[in-house]
This record gives sequence, C-alpha cells and structure tokens, in this order.
Amino acid sequence: MSISLSSLILLPIWINMAQIQQGGPDEKEKTTALKDLLSRIDLDELMKKDEPPLDFPDTLEGFEYAFNEKGQLRHIKTGEPFVFNYREDLHRWNQKRYEALGEIITKYVYELLEKDCNLKKISIPVDATESEPKSFIYMSEDALTNPQKLMVLIHGSGVVRAGQWARRLIINEDLDSGTQIPFIKRAVDEGYGVIVLNPNENYIEVEKPKIHVQSSSDSSDEPAEKRERKDKVSKETKKRRDFYEKYRNPQREKEMMQLYIRENGSPEEHAIYVWDHFIAKSAAENVFFVAHSYGGLAFVELMIQREADVKNKVTAVALTDSVHNVWHQEAGKTIREWMRENCCNWVSSSEPLDTSVESMLPDCPRVSADSPS
Repeated sequence: MSISLSSLILLPIWINMAQIQQGGPDEKEKTTALKDLLSRIDLDELMKKDEPPLDFPDTLEGFEYAFNEKGQLRHIKTGEPFVFNYREDLHRWNQKRYEALGEIITKYVYELLEKDCNLKKISIPVDATESEPKSFIYMSEDALTNPQKLMVLIHGSGVVRAGQWARRLIINEDLDSGTQIPFIKRAVDEGYGVIVLNPNENYIEVEKPKIHVQSSSDSSDEPAEKRERKDKVSKETKKRRDFYEKYRNPQREKEMMQLYIRENGSPEEHAIYVWDHFIAKSAAENVFFVAHSYGGLAFVELMIQREADVKNKVTAVALTDSVHNVWHQEAGKTIREWMRENCCNWVSSSEPLDTSVESMLPDCPRVSADSPS
C-alpha cells in the first residue's frame, strides 16, 4: 500500500486534532491554532508534488509513439514498446496516461476502418434528432445489398469500441492481434458484406451542471441574528467540504453525468437495434456472426428476443471465449438445440487448435483456440 506525501504530512496533524477534540474546554485554544494551520496549508501545492497534472497529449505523435510496419506500437525515438509505469509510484497518473493513449488508439482504429477497410460510419439511432445523444456502427458499401453473404462482428465488454477486440493487445502486441481488421479484410476479399457493431458506445458524457443552493437569508423571515448564525454554520460546512474535496480531488477533475443513447443503452439493446434496422433488412441469404466474450451474451439475447428471424437468416456463429449462459439468460430448448447445430465457441486452452473442450453447459460445442489463458 503506497502513502502519498501529502498524507504523511497531514496525518500527524489530523491525529493531534482528534486527540485534542477528545479533551476538555482548556484544549480549545490548541484546536483553534491547529485549524488555523490547516487552513493555511496549500493542498494543491502538496498534491502537485504527489502527482503531475493529468494533462496528456491528444495525438500518438504527442505521446512519441507510432505503429511500425508490423502494426506494433513503438516509441519514436527508442523503438521500445509502450511503458505503463512511466512514473514510479504514481499508479493513478500512469493509469490516466494509459487511458488517454487508449482514446487516441480508438480514433486511430476508426480511421483504419474507414481508410484501409473502406467501411462507412453510420449514425444511430437512424431517426435521431440533431440534439440527442448518438452512437454509430460501421458497414461495407454492400452490407445491405450483397445477395449472398454478410459478416457481423461483435466485440466484448469494457473500453473497446468498434473495430477492436482488445485494447491491451493493440498496445502491447500489434494491430492484427487486437483489432478486427484482419477479419474484415478477409471477409471483404471472400465476397462478404460487413457490419461492425459498437455495443459499448451506450451513452455520452457531459459535465454535471453546478447546483446553486439558495441562501437561507434570501427566503426566510427568521430574526437577523438567527439567520447570521445559520449562514455562518453553512459557510463553515462549505469550507470543510471544499477542504476535503480539495484533498480527495486535487486536480479538480470535472464531475460528469451520462446521457444514454436511445434504444442503445446496453450491448444487448444495441445488438437488437442493429438487427432490426440493418441486418434483418439486408439482402444476404446467409448471415454469419463473429462474437467475442460479452458479444456472445449479446447474441444469445438477440436470439431470445428475435428467435424466428435469427434462425431464418443466420447460418453460423463463431464465438470466442463467449461469456453467455443459456440458463441464466433463460434461453429455451429450441434455442439451445439451434446453437448446438449452428454455433461453436473457441476458448482459451493449451490444447491444439480445434481440440474439443469439455463444458458443463451443453449449449454449443467448445473447442480450443490454441491460446493459453
């Protein structure tokens, strides 16, 4: 467990205050002196020594990283892989830096989907007003018109977005390992239309509006002396709260609120929405799904909600480390039977590729992906 510099400095003071407050009236003078000392401590300055500003570049070049010809993320000057512990003993700062880099990589993958894979970005909901929150998916030009084959890709849960399988693999391995791009290119080469879902883009974040509390003196008929006393207590309470907040959140990160996207507020909702407005309307006789991790659960939920339509249109489903559970999701017998015939779940295993792997749930075959966990 690491202890910050400011905590070490303030800890004895807080202990002394607690001890003094347990004493009698003769300790009031000491309490006042300590409170005065605390009020003059500049916590911002203390925390700056603890943690640098959370101010990170907004481009790969700013981070001094780039993807090389093998799709590996490397430092521009040293050629070294990404280093998470850029600053020792500053885990929160390092994590924030990692997240900032991840956001840049998400945009970079979007660019690759459009430029290298020739996919189109399609806004949803399809009838969204200009002011409401929106998400998007990616589709090939022939996704809805290809009469023969359509490939649908669904990633898992977490920070990943359209076109990604795993951010960690993109950063630490390469683009081929962590993105859906190899799947998309091969599908296009083999004559498939392609739709790439974006099931984790469920809301937009906006800054919380500041709540202004009306002073009691503005709306009370209380005697002036009583109002002054209450206002003084209110100001002291606010001062203590601000003091604590200054320590808890020294860099004044904005407080955000989430505005959910209509009919796309969860991965399950998103899968059903894209099915209803795009996949179900496609011309393809054969639809194929590739679903990773939580994407498998979203597909099973889609089957539960649209069983007849899915059976009529979907030819096969490739699951990878799917976390679906036909019993918890209450998938009926007919769905379980269809999955046994039309689905296969490739799971992490040290066994050779495609070796059968036992499962407690007889919902669909499980075979080795030839990749140890």
